[in-house]
Amino acid sequence: MDAIARAWSRAVRTAFPGPWRPWWTTVREVGGALLLGGLALVLESADSSGLCPFIGPVVAALFLLRRGLPATVLVLAAALGGWAAGPLPLLVFAGWSVGARVTRVGVLLGSLTGGFVLMTATGVLREIGSAPMKLLFGLSLGGFLVVAVLPALWGRYRAQRRALLDAMRERNEQLLRERAMVAHQARLRERHRIAQDMHDSLGHQLALISVHSGALEVDRTLGDRQREAVGVLRLAAVSAMRELREVVGVLHDESSAPAAAPGGPGSGPAAGGARTGGVAEIEKLVESSRAAGTEVSFGLEGERRPLAAAVGHAAYRIVQEALTNAHKHAPGAPIGVALRYEPDALVVEVANPRAPEPVGAGAGGLVAVSGGQGLTGLRERARLVGGMVHAGPTPEAGFRIAAVLPFEGSADGTSGGDGGAGAEPWELDVLLPTGGLDTGKRRRSPAMGCAIGVLVVLLTMLGLLVWGVVSFLRAADEATVQKSVSESVREGDPEDEVERRLPAGNGFFTRDYEHSGPTPPPDARCRVFLAGDSTDRWGRDEVIRFCFKDGVLVEKKQFLAES
Repeated sequence: MDAIARAWSRAVRTAFPGPWRPWWTTVREVGGALLLGGLALVLESADSSGLCPFIGPVVAALFLLRRGLPATVLVLAAALGGWAAGPLPLLVFAGWSVGARVTRVGVLLGSLTGGFVLMTATGVLREIGSAPMKLLFGLSLGGFLVVAVLPALWGRYRAQRRALLDAMRERNEQLLRERAMVAHQARLRERHRIAQDMHDSLGHQLALISVHSGALEVDRTLGDRQREAVGVLRLAAVSAMRELREVVGVLHDESSAPAAAPGGPGSGPAAGGARTGGVAEIEKLVESSRAAGTEVSFGLEGERRPLAAAVGHAAYRIVQEALTNAHKHAPGAPIGVALRYEPDALVVEVANPRAPEPVGAGAGGLVAVSGGQGLTGLRERARLVGGMVHAGPTPEAGFRIAAVLPFEGSADGTSGGDGGAGAEPWELDVLLPTGGLDTGKRRRSPAMGCAIGVLVVLLTMLGLLVWGVVSFLRAADEATVQKSVSESVREGDPEDEVERRLPAGNGFFTRDYEHSGPTPPPDARCRVFLAGDSTDRWGRDEVIRFCFKDGVLVEKKQFLAES
């Protein structure tokens, strides 16, 4: 029983889909069903097709079912519309529902074709023998195009237009969300740029201040007061370095962008202006470290080559970061800086041995504060120009940083070119979302397809109209006997000779006159035609009747008949 109840509930939901709220939706559906049912009864009482007792409830029920079963309702309404005039208004609503609710083109065309075939078949069965088949077919086709196909096209246009507007609205909302994401990521990249520049520039300068102050603090030529002031300066520099590392760490932690951002598009010094620093400025970095009391050697090998701006800047930042790390982690240790121009790349190397034991409390009090971002930034800078960085301890317990940078840099600003020029792959995921790429295929407007369909229907109807007028005039000629032909035929003429002179006849025009006029001769076969003579009496036609018996014309009678 539960299975039957579930099946019944599913069938009801399919036949009568929602929404049925607000309340005026229910009123509209029920009111429309009652109105169409009453109209069907009125039309049926005038048409007298024999369906009068049932047509009203059937039309009302089909109207309520049109939303859930549009194709079925269309076919049934068309079959009933071919036999009676009552369901024809329902066919308009059924056509609209099919166009608006049936999304599969095959089902839509199949339901329209099946409806036309059934409407034509039932119409021919009812009117067979009373009119030519071609005329019945033309009337059925023209009527079906008007009451079913045109509403279906209009309903499909409205449904596709509504779907297109919904898709455009969703696309617009998606673009707004993506634009907010792009703006957010731009802010994150700017934070990375600021953090990296603070780490590279301020951290280097503060490290030199710490080294200078530490050296002055153990200088015996200074008095106690001066050494105390230098100690305060050194502690302030160390505290500033610690706070700088914390700020840089916060800026990195709050960002969800990858570590590539500092060297990527819109990062580094070039983002806020022209790049500063290059291979020519590396010797100044060395002199600054020497001035702080550190033994720094500088070597240059190979023939100088012109470098891309990004490559020179990366080399400068690598040396700057390596000197800063050496001052922090190995104070007092000699540092070696070497630049070597290879045939296709610039090799940058900075190395230092193990730091000597500190002399005095001043040197030993130098605290190395690391944010863990320096080497990551170096590797990223090298990657962005197509190079690489190696950093690690040496066999002598020292530390060595070596970078290989191609002279021209990367062709597209990335290591693999995945993101295109100037953009990272993660960035393109936002800038070019799924479905946003131009594939070369343009979506066809729903208005264009529906307009073509309406044009085809209108042209078909125009052709049917012309064909119908011509067929009507031809059928009227076939049902009319001209005065000259009537006068040439006399009673007693052979039937074959008279038949050759008479037109073919058409029951569509003369069917109502077959039992009117004077009583024909008994056992005679009579043919009725419209007379070529015109009459000025409204509602009455000139009719001529020819009756044959035993192979001869026994009566020719012309009279006025009610039309």
